[in-house]
Amino acid sequence: MNFLFFIVFLLFAALIAQLAYLQIINGTRFQSEVSSTDTKTETKNVQRGMIYDTTGKVLVANNASRAITYTKPLSVSALQMYNIANDLVKYTNIEINTLTASNKADYYLAVPQHLKDVQKRIPNYKKLSDSELYRTSVEYVKKHKLVKEMTQKEKEAALVYSKMNGAYSLSTVYIKYSGVTDTEMSRVGENLAAMPGIKVGTSWSRNYPNGEAVKSVIGTVTSEKQGLPSDQINSLLAQGYSRDDSVGSSYIESQYENILKGTKSVTTLETQNNKITREVKTYGGKKGDNVVLTINSEFQKKVQDIMKSSVESVGGGNPYLPGAYAVVMNPNTGGIYALAGVSRDLGTGKVSENALGAINQSFVMGSVVKGATVMGGLMSGAITPNNNVMVDEPIKLQGTAAKSSWFNSSGGNNMSLTASNALMVSSNSYMMQLAMKEGGFKYSSGAALSMPTSIFSKLRGFFNQFGLGVKTGIDIPGEATGYEGPANQANIGKSLDLSFGNYDSYTTIQLAQYIATVANGGYRLQPHVLQSVHGTNKDGTLGQAKAEFSPNVLNVVGASQDQWDVVKTGLWRVVHGSSTYRTGGTMSGVKPQIAAKTGTAQTFHGETPTETLSAVSYAPAKNPQVVVALVFPGMADSTTSHVNTQAVASIYSAFWKYVKSSDGLE
Repeated sequence: MNFLFFIVFLLFAALIAQLAYLQIINGTRFQSEVSSTDTKTETKNVQRGMIYDTTGKVLVANNASRAITYTKPLSVSALQMYNIANDLVKYTNIEINTLTASNKADYYLAVPQHLKDVQKRIPNYKKLSDSELYRTSVEYVKKHKLVKEMTQKEKEAALVYSKMNGAYSLSTVYIKYSGVTDTEMSRVGENLAAMPGIKVGTSWSRNYPNGEAVKSVIGTVTSEKQGLPSDQINSLLAQGYSRDDSVGSSYIESQYENILKGTKSVTTLETQNNKITREVKTYGGKKGDNVVLTINSEFQKKVQDIMKSSVESVGGGNPYLPGAYAVVMNPNTGGIYALAGVSRDLGTGKVSENALGAINQSFVMGSVVKGATVMGGLMSGAITPNNNVMVDEPIKLQGTAAKSSWFNSSGGNNMSLTASNALMVSSNSYMMQLAMKEGGFKYSSGAALSMPTSIFSKLRGFFNQFGLGVKTGIDIPGEATGYEGPANQANIGKSLDLSFGNYDSYTTIQLAQYIATVANGGYRLQPHVLQSVHGTNKDGTLGQAKAEFSPNVLNVVGASQDQWDVVKTGLWRVVHGSSTYRTGGTMSGVKPQIAAKTGTAQTFHGETPTETLSAVSYAPAKNPQVVVALVFPGMADSTTSHVNTQAVASIYSAFWKYVKSSDGLE
């Protein structure tokens, strides 16, 4: 019994001794270790969402490539990264075309003895901050050419080191994002244990299964090699991007970056004393959602071909033609069916694709704006649906040359015109008289023009309601507003030019919004290329719709039905009227029948007179489902070309073939 008590006593004594050891002798150390335990997160990229056209055809997909990556540990020295870089290039080849002198200097200074020797040579080095001292050391190495001839592998290692050194703790950078061979993958994989942070993975790049014609509208994505755009790098880093992440850098890819990018996978890392003790993938990541566009890719290509061939066909006789642009849009939703355009090099005559010129290039468009001028006159009360007759005659004002309509320059063809017929024959005189009425000036031949400068804002205010002279709101970055000429007393006569479209400049997308507003009876709709956002099915195909773009009414033109009838009747007569002076007769054979307005603006290339040919239209005239707006600037002065109306006819023919059926439509 005494022996049993003695054994129990010994056990309690051992327990007390162990507790003393843990709590008294090593308590501080264990407490420090507990305090140094932390949880971090590591993120990795996922596949970007795809882009489809309105028919479900894939426009932009993804290529998967084997990649070699580096995830920077919480605590790693420059020498350790230097050694890893030297080891890695034994097993793989790295392109060095981006290697810089600074990269070489960083690699040289990663060796502690080199860094120590260089810093000792810098005057007052002890007074410099760490960052200033290192920056000065790099410049010293470059200035004194301390980096001697490097072997190919040393150069490769220097570039690898620069990528590793530039990473944040626990961030992942691509060392090699494409072209990794089977042999390289195998050799690197076999030696991962000796290269902490190095991993094999996947990188993604964009490809275009149905050709790159639509790329000028869709835009581009930066590659891992390019990294984040320099002008956005700080804001993107703050959003969780890594420096070499791919990101939409222009147009649709940029506009819908948040939809397309997906969400990165998340791995939770438990660390102790700056060493990873446990890794748990807490979120597997989610591929970016897919975007379906309103654009019909086959029709888009056809319209692009029409504009290109049109420019090529007239380029020889029009040396100052800089290109041409077209927009085809749904007037009832604002959806863009096609956005096309080309630029033409005035020196070589070479024609190249420039679809986005339709939203970022502005021109003086000419008489196409007269529908808005007439509506402004009706809404202001200068004319009424039942009282709108004026005589077309040359406008002669004191101190200025006479201004007239194209068919009545001498005054030998004066005629009484209703507002609708003024649109039909494109009367400049009628529009100028209308502007003078709105400005409170009673015209008489030879009188001095006297109007307040508010006439500019009055005319422009009505134009703006249709989308002329203001941004349309299209969901593609880079839209231009156009240009407004000076609105002062010195230029008061220019208000008359403004009334018939020969002063301010507009974009082609503004023309499309304007004619769409006429076609649908007064609703100015935001143009858009986004149709819907979709997930992805398990088999990788397009999933169900998550969101759809709803028509967005920006403003309503508050005109009466009688007022709309005046304008729409005029646009109908432009094409189908009985006058020999109607300006759109070459489009009378287009089926279903269209309503339209053509335009000719007098412009200059330097001191050389040129003309802009434009056109706006909608079809069918009685039940509009599509509008077409286009422009051919810089044509030769007094041109007899009908390239604008011929292109309109060709585009409608393609629309009813590739986009919708015209069966049953008049």
